[in-house]
Amino acid sequence: MEYTPFSLLQDVGWISALMVIGNVLRRKIPFFQTLLIPSPITAGLIGLVLGPHVLGLIGFSAHMGTYTTLLIAVVFAAMPYSMQFSRSMRSGAQTMWSYSTGMFMGQWAIFILLGVYFFQPIWGTEDWFGMMLPVGFVGGFGTAAAVGSSLEASGAVAASSLGFTSATVGTLAAIVGGIIFTTWGIKKGKTAAMPSKLPWDLRSGYIDKLSERPSIGKATTNPSAIEPLALHAGIIAFTVLLAYLFNQWITSMFATVSIPLFATSFVVGIMGMGILRLLKKPEYLDRDTVNSISGASTDYLIAFGIASIVPAAIADYLVPLIILFVAGVIYCVFFFFVVAPRFFGEKWLERAVFGWGWATAAVATGIALLKIVDPKLKSGTLNEYGVAYIGFAPFEIGMTIIAPIAVIAGLTAGLGWATLIVAVAVIGAAFVLKWLPERGHVRGNDREQQPATAGEA
Repeated sequence: MEYTPFSLLQDVGWISALMVIGNVLRRKIPFFQTLLIPSPITAGLIGLVLGPHVLGLIGFSAHMGTYTTLLIAVVFAAMPYSMQFSRSMRSGAQTMWSYSTGMFMGQWAIFILLGVYFFQPIWGTEDWFGMMLPVGFVGGFGTAAAVGSSLEASGAVAASSLGFTSATVGTLAAIVGGIIFTTWGIKKGKTAAMPSKLPWDLRSGYIDKLSERPSIGKATTNPSAIEPLALHAGIIAFTVLLAYLFNQWITSMFATVSIPLFATSFVVGIMGMGILRLLKKPEYLDRDTVNSISGASTDYLIAFGIASIVPAAIADYLVPLIILFVAGVIYCVFFFFVVAPRFFGEKWLERAVFGWGWATAAVATGIALLKIVDPKLKSGTLNEYGVAYIGFAPFEIGMTIIAPIAVIAGLTAGLGWATLIVAVAVIGAAFVLKWLPERGHVRGNDREQQPATAGEA
């Protein structure tokens, strides 16, 4: 069937309806509230079952899987316009940086190397197969879209399906495991603050009280000139367009060179933000509005990504996938019970729960789990992570960009060894520089119970 603008309308319309259904299910059914299942994941799973690859009841177009390439480019193009950099430093941020970066790089390193030296020799999988674990777990749906689409462009036809499957399994592991760990921690009295029941708006996903509904952004222009949302969306879309045109030019000059669109979009976004600063207009775009556009793109990315999974591609990797996911969970459990207590002292549970959430799914999942054991965010966990992220972000963004390039260049094993060296060095730095608390030590933030402000979190 010919692809037309109405095909796009049909795809977006169906996935939007399914996201609304997912939101209603979250609001009405306790099962979805207990597991805190995001509506885009519900929408994607329903779309997968009802879509052309399973029951065929929804007529998604054959191009549905390509939307994630554009959506992740939008997310990366928006990053430079919304990122904030602070020079402040709080107690524990160094330790949090070492823990977070070491866990992140270690997950990439170990599973890249397992893919090359274990899965490939035994099951004949591609050398990038092991990479799909960190792509979906510590990377999440955004990284799954970025790396998967880049690898598919080079001929790895199953990469996107495997990446989104990994991200889906990681999210479920994060929630189920997080609930188990938080329940255990509460019963053992390991929380710094007495936990309370999660607020209704977090469980249901809907804010009932009008007075409690936050703003999703501020207007920077008068609508008589241009609608503020149109301005923000237009600049981000233009950023992606420039990135696309640059990639097209590169391809025309060097036929064998292929740069991921999301990576170029991020670079063009940095240049765009630089131009605004040169013009002394750094606040020309509102950060909250940009974040809202980026967040909406992420929701659609998740829903489209899951719905476009090809079950047949997953079936070909079933046994190694199961082993891969089990090994991934074991890795994260090891960091939870062994590494976190050594890094964070006597009251380590809050930081470990948060780390578990983002190491298997996303930072948002980590925050949701953190609120179970630290409902008022008094532990200082988010304060520390917020400051540590300044030093962690280059590793996170860098791996997303470098990983597919390394695979395409035939340097998968080299990337695995390089990331392993970085992981060991980062974790070792915490011991050498004596950032770790003495055994039995209670961290200052746990003792003082200072609440985190919105800006710091």
